Amino acid sequence: MTDSVDIMNKTVKKRARILILDHDDPRKELEFEIEFQLSLSPVERYEAMQQLVEAGLELIGRNGYSKTPAIVTRL
Repeated sequence: MTDSVDIMNKTVKKRARILILDHDDPRKELEFEIEFQLSLSPVERYEAMQQLVEAGLELIGRNGYSKTPAIVTRL
């Protein structure tokens, strides 16, 4: 399935792919992921990575871990 989205006056096609397996097969999962990543442009890969980072930071902040713990030196 391909949807097109207008982002900043540029039409970007979103790709949706689903891997369906009868049982767990790490090799097929890896091949699927590599094939998908190779189908993306470097800009699309960067944008996907940026979205994951932002989602992770939001999740961390929402669960009360917004700041890194301070390192305390005891003498």
